[in-house]
Amino acid sequence: MPTPIDLRSDTVTRPTEAMRAAMAAAPVGDDQYGEDPSTNSLQARMAELLGKEAALWLPTGTMANQVAVRTLTRPGDEVVACRESHLAWHEVGGAAANAGVQIHEIGHAGLFSADELRAAAKPRNFPIFPNTTLVEIENTHNRAGGIVVPQAEVLRICAVARELNLATFLDGARLWNASAASGVALHELAAPFDLVSVAFSKGLGAPGGSLLAGSKALIAAAHRHRHRMGGAMRQNGIFSAAALHALDHHLPRLGEDHANARAFAERLLKAGAPVALELASVQTNIVVFHLPESLSIDAPTLSARARERGVLVNAMGPRTVRAVTHLDVSRAQCVQASQVLCVLLEHC
Repeated sequence: MPTPIDLRSDTVTRPTEAMRAAMAAAPVGDDQYGEDPSTNSLQARMAELLGKEAALWLPTGTMANQVAVRTLTRPGDEVVACRESHLAWHEVGGAAANAGVQIHEIGHAGLFSADELRAAAKPRNFPIFPNTTLVEIENTHNRAGGIVVPQAEVLRICAVARELNLATFLDGARLWNASAASGVALHELAAPFDLVSVAFSKGLGAPGGSLLAGSKALIAAAHRHRHRMGGAMRQNGIFSAAALHALDHHLPRLGEDHANARAFAERLLKAGAPVALELASVQTNIVVFHLPESLSIDAPTLSARARERGVLVNAMGPRTVRAVTHLDVSRAQCVQASQVLCVLLEHC
């Protein structure tokens, strides 16, 4: 049976032979003692790339986000985040379970404004309200189709946050894509925030690993929370070597993924597929489209039928479908996948 065209996520990539060689050759030590040279090298390099004093490797993006929230809040606080953020929707209630905070979702389609933040923040002098202490931005925004948050608005939001004495956190799991699409350097995108996360398994094709960057004091606090959550590993230089290889060899090619996502979306629209899809939302490597109620097929059924034909996509809701391009799929495969979906939708 032919290998399926897997567009479920950019996390499904397999390490290249060159990446495997780098992992096999990685100098390693016990990272819990701070003695893994590959991890120390990665942390230093990422702190410089993100323009921060220090950085900390973590095994997963969810743990990076959870540690960030735990570091920047106290139980009972409120976090303001964009509607349908990964922190609120895809971390199994971790913000409540681990940090004891509630999330106030604002905005629409991956964006919110400084004025919306100001309106959402609870007044500190009202005794029955939680304290709003943190604002989080997700860039790129996954469920909104990988859109890039405009940096001018980011600067306005973070200025209001400082005025209101709120901490700031950037969920930059796919910050690489935001930088490639916008032309804004990673350190500029990260500059307004107290803590920033990035994920090496999304876009860059590493088999795992994420990272937090911020001040030395915040990273020291995050280090303790990572340990408390079970994220202190040993010879994780094997993962760090994969990330270092990805920074050298996979970061420059992200524009190809963006072009392939655009080709996939354009093929759906040109073929007259009966879907709700705004081409303007296809800014990076994610395509999210919706199936109107008038169609006789829903997202899980479309996903199942596509799988039977060798195309893997994610049902993100009852009538929402996501496709994500990455280094393991070619332009031709992306076009072929969209053609399969068009055929399936033709008579629905």
